[in-house]
Amino acid sequence: MILDALLFSLSFNLDNIVVGTAYGIKKIKIGVFANLIIAIVTSVGTYLSMSAGTYISKFLPDSSANIVGALAVGLLGLYFIIQSAIKLIKNTKPKELALKDVADMMEYAEESDLNRNGKVDKKEALLVGLGLMLNNLGTGITASIANVNVPLTTIATFIVSILTLLLGEAVGNHALGKLFGKYAPLFSGVLLVMLGVFEYYH
Repeated sequence: MILDALLFSLSFNLDNIVVGTAYGIKKIKIGVFANLIIAIVTSVGTYLSMSAGTYISKFLPDSSANIVGALAVGLLGLYFIIQSAIKLIKNTKPKELALKDVADMMEYAEESDLNRNGKVDKKEALLVGLGLMLNNLGTGITASIANVNVPLTTIATFIVSILTLLLGEAVGNHALGKLFGKYAPLFSGVLLVMLGVFEYYH
């Protein structure tokens, strides 16, 4: 149960490493308060989406709810893998924030620093948090249908969100950070497929 929550919260927050790395490269500081706002927004989004998934699962037979959720998680992960592969092969810029790498996010980082002061303020943090939250809605719904614990995943999402943003910002100018940022959407897809398989046989 705890492992499920941790792994799903990690898949939710891989984008944060990309965001943190892009901000680090652009020397835009994500302060403690801004980080907390982003974590709160993404956690609230996780809770709401998983609650919606729990509600949807009530209309499914008990014997099939977990199977449906696991398949949905796996298919969502497969979608991320395919879209990421297309982007890497064709070097295109996807519209979805969740499918952007560090190079794409650097432009987003500059645009989100609305007052050009080199720091992420409360309003900017809210916008970043909302962008990340919206990308996780589908994953949250499918995760709860697969019977992943909602409170544990919400708490884990809050903690992992803070840590992944800090990690991304810390490695902003490091080659490894840029490399991971480039392949983070692909890693997220692979992780979701693995979690879908695990939940199916769990």
